[in-house]
Amino acid sequence: MAEPKRVSRQPGWREVLLLAAAAVGVVLGAAVLTSILPTGLQEVVFHSPLVVVVLITGTAWLMWRISRRPPGPPQR
Repeated sequence: MAEPKRVSRQPGWREVLLLAAAAVGVVLGAAVLTSILPTGLQEVVFHSPLVVVVLITGTAWLMWRISRRPPGPPQR
Protein backbone atom coordinates (compact mmCIF):
# COMPACT_ATOMS: atom_id res chain seq x y z
CA MET A 1 0.00 0.00 0.00
CA ALA A 2 1.40 3.38 -0.97
CA GLU A 3 1.76 5.99 1.72
CA PRO A 4 -0.09 9.25 1.15
CA LYS A 5 1.99 12.23 0.14
CA ARG A 6 2.79 14.52 3.01
CA VAL A 7 2.50 18.11 1.95
CA SER A 8 4.15 20.61 4.22
CA ARG A 9 1.58 22.92 5.72
CA GLN A 10 1.93 26.60 4.99
CA PRO A 11 1.32 29.07 7.79
CA GLY A 12 -2.22 30.38 8.01
CA TRP A 13 -3.56 33.83 8.83
CA ARG A 14 -3.41 33.11 12.54
CA GLU A 15 0.30 32.36 12.49
CA VAL A 16 1.03 35.35 10.25
CA LEU A 17 -0.90 37.72 12.52
CA LEU A 18 0.78 36.33 15.64
CA LEU A 19 4.21 36.80 14.11
CA ALA A 20 3.33 40.33 12.98
CA ALA A 21 2.06 41.19 16.47
CA ALA A 22 5.26 39.81 18.00
CA ALA A 23 7.37 41.91 15.61
CA VAL A 24 5.40 45.05 16.49
CA GLY A 25 5.82 44.24 20.19
CA VAL A 26 9.58 43.86 19.82
CA VAL A 27 9.87 47.18 17.97
CA LEU A 28 7.72 49.00 20.53
CA GLY A 29 9.72 47.43 23.35
CA ALA A 30 12.98 48.58 21.76
CA ALA A 31 11.57 52.10 21.38
CA VAL A 32 10.54 52.23 25.04
CA LEU A 33 13.88 50.80 26.16
CA THR A 34 15.76 53.34 24.07
CA SER A 35 13.67 56.20 25.45
CA ILE A 36 14.61 55.37 29.06
CA LEU A 37 18.35 55.15 28.33
CA PRO A 38 20.56 57.98 29.55
CA THR A 39 21.26 60.67 26.94
CA GLY A 40 24.82 59.45 26.37
CA LEU A 41 23.68 55.95 25.47
CA GLN A 42 20.89 57.31 23.28
CA GLU A 43 23.52 59.20 21.29
CA VAL A 44 25.48 55.96 20.81
CA VAL A 45 22.35 54.21 19.52
CA PHE A 46 21.22 57.02 17.22
CA HIS A 47 24.53 58.47 16.00
CA SER A 48 26.59 55.34 15.40
CA PRO A 49 26.25 52.44 12.98
CA LEU A 50 25.05 50.20 15.83
CA VAL A 51 21.63 49.55 14.28
CA VAL A 52 23.18 48.73 10.90
CA VAL A 53 25.59 46.25 12.52
CA VAL A 54 22.74 44.60 14.43
CA LEU A 55 20.61 44.30 11.27
CA ILE A 56 23.46 42.89 9.17
CA THR A 57 24.38 40.40 11.91
CA GLY A 58 20.76 39.29 12.34
CA THR A 59 20.27 38.89 8.60
CA ALA A 60 23.49 36.89 8.23
CA TRP A 61 22.49 34.63 11.12
CA LEU A 62 19.02 34.06 9.65
CA MET A 63 20.41 33.25 6.19
CA TRP A 64 22.95 30.85 7.74
CA ARG A 65 20.20 29.12 9.73
CA ILE A 66 17.96 28.77 6.68
CA SER A 67 20.81 27.39 4.58
CA ARG A 68 21.68 24.81 7.27
CA ARG A 69 18.12 23.56 7.73
CA PRO A 70 18.02 19.79 7.23
CA PRO A 71 16.20 18.77 4.07
CA GLY A 72 12.68 17.49 4.43
CA PRO A 73 11.59 13.99 3.44
CA PRO A 74 12.14 13.16 -0.23
CA GLN A 75 9.25 14.07 -2.51
CA ARG A 76 7.96 11.43 -4.89
